[in-house]
Amino acid sequence: MVAEDDAKQAELVRRYLEHEGHAVTVVEDGRAALEEVRHREPDLLVLDVMMPRADGLDVVRILRAEDREIPVLMLTARSTEDDLLLGLDLGADDYMTKPFSPRELVARVRTLLRRNRRTAAPAPVADPAQGPGPAPALAPAEADDALTVGTLRVDPVRHEVSVGGTPVVCTPGEFRILAAMAAEPDRVFTRQRLLAELHGFDKYISGRTVDVHVMHLRKKIERAPRRPVRLLTVFGVGYKLTDPAKGARRASS
Repeated sequence: MVAEDDAKQAELVRRYLEHEGHAVTVVEDGRAALEEVRHREPDLLVLDVMMPRADGLDVVRILRAEDREIPVLMLTARSTEDDLLLGLDLGADDYMTKPFSPRELVARVRTLLRRNRRTAAPAPVADPAQGPGPAPALAPAEADDALTVGTLRVDPVRHEVSVGGTPVVCTPGEFRILAAMAAEPDRVFTRQRLLAELHGFDKYISGRTVDVHVMHLRKKIERAPRRPVRLLTVFGVGYKLTDPAKGARRASS
């Protein structure tokens, strides 16, 4: 779905996406975007920031509050870093500043859809000829793919995070950073590496994007965010995720 109040811009985006093989619905304001998503959720939303009735930032905020994980690519004429970071912080998955290349937009859409399909767990399909039968065994990915670092658990299949059994709600960007680091605990990740994990287009955004995500993750997974023991800063390099119990054992030995 494309939500864009500029008719010429919307038509251009629609034509390029349809040429790529996508079925495209176009709406002209934020409220119509919300209504359409609730009625028939699309696979991806291309969302302009400046729109009547409800702007793009409000749309993203409401969709994420409703626990809708639809990928969102934001289009914005705003070029200041704070505005762009706000959109990512609210839950947008990527953004492009106007004017933009339609071919690049198609490439970004392709990447976001591919990532979203990788994180979606396939549902088992029953064979009507065999009847209901016994419950199917868990596939290896469902059984074993959860990542644990101490009491932190990251499940890439179910897209779930918990600390000590308590669920933690993360934005898509936060989840990608956490999942990448949980897969390699104690490894130091540079900001550039985390930007690549986050979007795959690290030249379009700054290292501060990662810093903002890390700040919010600490509020969610640390008891004392200003004195983190899990998500640590390695000064001059980047960040690493570690098991605080290991540090405590080393300190007492």
